[in-house]
Amino acid sequence: MYAIISTGGKQYRVQEGDVIRVEKLPVAAGEKVVLDKVLAVGEGAELKVGAPYVEGARVTAAVEAHGKGKKIIVFKYKPKKNYRRKQGHRQPYTRLRIEKIEV
Repeated sequence: MYAIISTGGKQYRVQEGDVIRVEKLPVAAGEKVVLDKVLAVGEGAELKVGAPYVEGARVTAAVEAHGKGKKIIVFKYKPKKNYRRKQGHRQPYTRLRIEKIEV
């Protein structure tokens, strides 16, 4: 069984046992989180699509850790004007282990 969930403005296709990295959630490591924005649930050839969410469907996940992604460099410049700005960014994330998909 798989589900398509929405969190942090992004959509993820998950199955039980999957480990995903989502936008940082305000939950401590080791705790459980319930994701109830389930867009679709499928099993085999059967697919149940919500409008916009599937009623009564929820995905339970355990928070494994919080962290920061790889550094990206943001470099802005204007040619011939001596304008240069260099800035780095590391996006915070939460690593989740999917435990249960309920319909």
